Amino acid sequence: MGETTALSVHRCRFVDYTPSAITCLAFPPLPLPSIKGKRKANTSRRVPKVGMLAVGRANGNIELCEWTGSQQEIEAPQAWVVTKTLAGPSASKVDSIALTLRFPQSVDIDEVPATADLRLFSTGGGNELLEWDIAKGYVRRSLSSQGGSIWSIAANPASTLLALGCEDGSIHIINLEHDSFDHLRRFDRSKSRILSIAWGPPSPRERKQASSGDESDDSDEDENEWTDSWLVAGCSDSSLRKWDITTGRVLDRMSTDKMRGERTLVWAVGVLGDGTIVSGDSLGLVKFWDSRTCTQLHSFQGHNADILCLTISPEGTAIYTSGVDQKTTQFSLIKAPKSGSSILAASSRWVQTSSKRMHSHDVRALAIWPPYTPLPHTYKRQFPTDIAPVLVSGGLDMSLVAAPAALPQYTIGKVVNPLSTSTVATFEDAYHRRIAYSSGTNGSSAVHLARRSRLILCMRETSVTIWRILQKSSNESEELPVPGQDDGWEKVLEMELNVVSNLIASAISGDGNWLAVSDHHETKLFSMEIDEKSGDIKPRRVRDFAETLQLQLPESASTTGASTLTFSPDSSRLVMGTVGSSYILIVDLGLDSGKPRVLRRFDHHRRAMFTVDDRAVKGRKCQKTHDVEMTDAPDAAASSDEDLPDLAKPVVTTITRMAVSPDGQWLATTDDRHRSHIFNLDSVQHHAVLPSFPQQVQALSFSFSAPSLLVLAFANNTFELYDAEARQFPPWSRELCNSLPKRFTHIHDTVLGVAFSPTPSEAKPSLHMPWKSFALFWGATWICKVQLDVPVGWGGFSKKRHRRNSRPAPPQANGRKDGHGHHSENFKVVTNYRQILLAEFLASGELVVVERPLMDILAKLPPAYFKPKYGAS
Repeated sequence: MGETTALSVHRCRFVDYTPSAITCLAFPPLPLPSIKGKRKANTSRRVPKVGMLAVGRANGNIELCEWTGSQQEIEAPQAWVVTKTLAGPSASKVDSIALTLRFPQSVDIDEVPATADLRLFSTGGGNELLEWDIAKGYVRRSLSSQGGSIWSIAANPASTLLALGCEDGSIHIINLEHDSFDHLRRFDRSKSRILSIAWGPPSPRERKQASSGDESDDSDEDENEWTDSWLVAGCSDSSLRKWDITTGRVLDRMSTDKMRGERTLVWAVGVLGDGTIVSGDSLGLVKFWDSRTCTQLHSFQGHNADILCLTISPEGTAIYTSGVDQKTTQFSLIKAPKSGSSILAASSRWVQTSSKRMHSHDVRALAIWPPYTPLPHTYKRQFPTDIAPVLVSGGLDMSLVAAPAALPQYTIGKVVNPLSTSTVATFEDAYHRRIAYSSGTNGSSAVHLARRSRLILCMRETSVTIWRILQKSSNESEELPVPGQDDGWEKVLEMELNVVSNLIASAISGDGNWLAVSDHHETKLFSMEIDEKSGDIKPRRVRDFAETLQLQLPESASTTGASTLTFSPDSSRLVMGTVGSSYILIVDLGLDSGKPRVLRRFDHHRRAMFTVDDRAVKGRKCQKTHDVEMTDAPDAAASSDEDLPDLAKPVVTTITRMAVSPDGQWLATTDDRHRSHIFNLDSVQHHAVLPSFPQQVQALSFSFSAPSLLVLAFANNTFELYDAEARQFPPWSRELCNSLPKRFTHIHDTVLGVAFSPTPSEAKPSLHMPWKSFALFWGATWICKVQLDVPVGWGGFSKKRHRRNSRPAPPQANGRKDGHGHHSENFKVVTNYRQILLAEFLASGELVVVERPLMDILAKLPPAYFKPKYGAS
C-alpha cells in the first residue's frame, strides 16, 4: 500500500445484540440406491459436492447455509455461509428439523439434492408440525400431531414417511409421498414420552413375477422401492422400544441403567446398517444394542452428564456423541482378534477412541457430511477415503463448530481436510474451527449506520434500538476507548414492535428522519422526530404505508413484507425488495407532498434467466420489457420469444442485498439465485444485468471516488469490480481480481461488507485513470485494506513476522514497484477486532467498528456444567 492511512476509530461495544442458541442441525439425505443396480453412480473422478446445512435456532429462525467450495477445489476455508434465513413466527422456537426429498426418484444416486429437491419440516415444542416453503421463506402448511407436544421427528431413508414422537407416548406416521402431508397411522401408545426416534434399515421390496410381455414403466419404478420394517424410540421411562411398522405394535423393550428414585431419559438414538441400535441417555451412557434379540452389546460411560445428540459417520464405522458436558466423544468400530484365535479370525468391536471439548456450553445438535444412511451391507455406500468427512455441532454458545472427522485407518495415504484448518484430518488430532454467527437475516448484518446523523441501528427478533455516537472532542486521542462513558455514546430509542414473524429487514436514512422495518408480512415506515433538548427520537408511524404498497402489487402478492431495505443517500427514496413476490419497489417518501408513493415496480428478479452451465447468457432479453438491457451478445436481437419459452414464467427468489451509489444514480441488487441487476434511479429504468456468479454475493458497495464503480464481494472471499455506467468489468481490474492473494481468500471467516471512505465532492476522477482510493473489506474477525488501483503486492497480517529477512523490500510511496522490482504491500489484514457486526465510515478518515465479543455474550449465559476431577470430597 505504500503509504499509511490514519483513521480515527470509534470502537463500539455498546450494541447489545445477542445471537440465538442453536437447537438442531440437518443435512439433506442422499437418495437410496437402485435395487437392481440399473442406476449406477458416476465413477469419474470429480470433486464431490457438499450439501446444504440447515440450522435451527431457539428464536424460531432456520438458517440455510451453502458450502463455499468450488467445483474445482475440495478445500473451502470459509466452510458454510448463511445464504437464506427462514423467519419463524414471533415468540416461537425450533426444537427439531428434518429434511426429505420431495420426489426421491427424480434425484440420481450420485447426485447431492439441490434446495429445490428438498422439503423442510420443523417443530417448536407444541403440537404443530410445520412444513416450510424454502423458496419463498415462510411456513407452507401445518399439521396437528393429534398426540400432544411433539418431542422428536425422524424421516425414513426413502423420504416417504415422517415419524412423530409425542407427549402422550404415541408415534404418529405422516405420509409424504407425492408431496402429500397427512396422517397415515398411529402406533400403539406407550406410557412415556417419545424423546427420540430412529428408523431401522430398509429392505428391498419383494417384486411379483411379471409376465414376459407385460414389462412396463411401472415395473421399473417398483424395482427401486424399499420397505421399512421397524423403528426404535428412546423414551422417558428408562427404556427403548422397538415398533413393528406393519402392525404398529411394540416388538420389544430395552431397559437402560437408572439411578434410585429417578428415571433415565434416552435423549438420542440411532441405527446402523447391520441393525445395531445406539443410544445416549441422561446418565451419560452410550449403549449398543442388538436389534434382533434386543440385548445390550456394549456400554460406555462416555459423558459426565446428559447425552443430548449423536450422529453416525458416513461409513457407519464411527459414532459421535455430545451433550451437557460440552465434550464430543468418538466411538470407533475396530477389528480385534478373538481370545485364543489368530488375527485372521478377528471380530469387530466398538471402543471409545477419543474425545475433545469444542464448545463452552451445552451441545444440542450434531450432524455430519456426508450423511449416513442405514442400508444392508450389499447396498452400503462407498465414499472417497481421501476426503475427510466434516462434523458440525452447535448449542447454547450460539456458534457452529466444524471439525474434520477422518478415521485413523484411512490416513495411510494423504487425506484432504475440507476445512483447511490443518494438514491432519483425523478427529482426534485436527484443529476444529468456529463458524462466526451472522447478526442479520440471509447472512447480512443487523446493524446499520446513518452517516449524517451519526446514528447506529440494531435489529433484533421483534425490536429495534438506536444509539447516537457523540462528536469527538478535539483533545481526544486518535482511537476512542471502548464506549461506555457518558460522553462517547447515548441510547436514543428502543422500540418493541407488534409483528407476526421475526423481523427480517431494517434500514435507517442517512439524515435519521426515516426508519423502515419489516417482518414477513408487513413493512412498517416511521417518521422520526428528534427532540432538540434531550436528543431523544420519537417515532411516528406512517399508517397507510402498507395500503400504498398493496395497491402497487398484484393480487397474488399476499404480503407487503420486504427481504431487504435501503434508503437513497439524500433520504428522499426508499428501495425495497418484496418477500415472496420478488419485486423491486422504488418509493418516493413524499418530502414535498407529505405522502409516500411508489414510483416504479421492477420484476426482473422474477424472470427466469436463460442459463448455460449455471451462467446467465449475456444479452438475452426477457419478454414484455421496455427497460434498457445489455446487448453485448451478437445474437441478442435474433433471439425470439419462441426460442425461450421459459423466460415468461416467474420464478421464486429472495432479494438478499441492495446498494445505492453515493450520488444516488445507481442501484445494485442481488438474489439467492446468484443473479445481480443494475438500475438507474435518475431515469427509474433497468440498466443492466450481470452474469450470474458461482458464489453467493455477500456484499455490494459503490465507491465514493467513482460512484459508478461497484464492488461485488463473494462468499469465498473473492470480489469483482463492475462499471455500472459503461456496463462492463473494467479491463484495469482484471489483474487485481484474478490474482488475489491466498492470505486474503483463505481467511476462514467470509467477507461481510465493503466500506469506502467519503471523499470531497469536488474530487471526481475518471474510472479509466488511477485514483487514490481504497476499500475496507471486513469479516467477523478481520478488516483488510485494499488499494484497488495497485497490484496485489506482498500482503499479510499485521502481526510481526519472525523471519524479517524473507519479507520483500519496503514499498515506495507511489504504490508501484520499487527499484528492486518488488510490489508495494497491499491486502493488509488487521485482526484486532472481533466479533465485528459492522465496519463503516462516518466521514473521511473516521471509521466506526461495532463489535460484539463472544465472551460478553457467554458471560450472560447460565454457568456451564463443570465437574472437578481432583480434590473432590
